[in-house]
Amino acid sequence: MLIREAAADDWPHIWPFWHRIVAAAETYAWDPDTPEEAARALWMDPAKRVFVAEDDSGEVVGSAYVTPNYGGPAARIANAGFMVDPDRAGRGVGRALAEHVLAAAESDGYRGMVFNAVVETNPAVGLWTSLGFTVLGTVPEAYEHPRHGLVGLHIMYKAL
Repeated sequence: MLIREAAADDWPHIWPFWHRIVAAAETYAWDPDTPEEAARALWMDPAKRVFVAEDDSGEVVGSAYVTPNYGGPAARIANAGFMVDPDRAGRGVGRALAEHVLAAAESDGYRGMVFNAVVETNPAVGLWTSLGFTVLGTVPEAYEHPRHGLVGLHIMYKAL
């Protein structure tokens, strides 16, 4: 698997799984009806460092970004987002992207990474904890999950 910086022409390959994941409303606190141009602006924002993961055939199977979570004197705390094509789940794409993004964030001078709203039923919680993230707190019943009803949103952190 190759993980590289994303280019503008990668978006048409990211959008199908981005849309599928967000529209499912199970893991991201983003509007499930986000139109494509708004999604592109959100994910591919030039202020973010965006990556894609390609399988052996060169197909984009995942994407991630890293960006400052705060500004000013707190700008050395990163935030990140990760999406893996659901048809490629369970093949190590998410872990590879996570390890790559964590290394890139540290190399870029970030001191830590925070996730502001991890749906507590998201299977990725196990990945994040295995990579050293801790749950700082949970906002109870903050997320209207389509299958589980009201669930909490974790705030997770890892020092780099």
